[in-house]
Amino acid sequence: MPQKPLLLLAACITASAALVMAAHASPLCIKERTPFELSGDTVTWTLTIQPGSDCIQGLRWSYMQIFKVSVVRGPSRGQLTVVGSGFRYLAAADKQGPDKFTLLISGKNLHGAGTSTLEVEINPQ
Repeated sequence: MPQKPLLLLAACITASAALVMAAHASPLCIKERTPFELSGDTVTWTLTIQPGSDCIQGLRWSYMQIFKVSVVRGPSRGQLTVVGSGFRYLAAADKQGPDKFTLLISGKNLHGAGTSTLEVEINPQ
């Protein structure tokens, strides 16, 4: 009988550890985000990441709606996935060096609908 509570406790600890590991999967990889304005502007962000790590980044600011995020130019060393109104970049573990990609963001801010181009430069850590 005492084995069942211990098994339950072990399962809870394992699940908690998995959640903590998932929470640390995407550290603050973009430290300074210059806001884009959805006014035909182009903004450049710098992403710092370790090989084999990933970065999950939302794009929406509090005063805007994002209608669509499109990949204009994908990365050459890592993998990029559009996730809702954000993206996930996975740095290749076996390919060293800088990388970059470009996104087109369309939506609506306080002044109306428009687009912005976001260029993301990746620096390996």
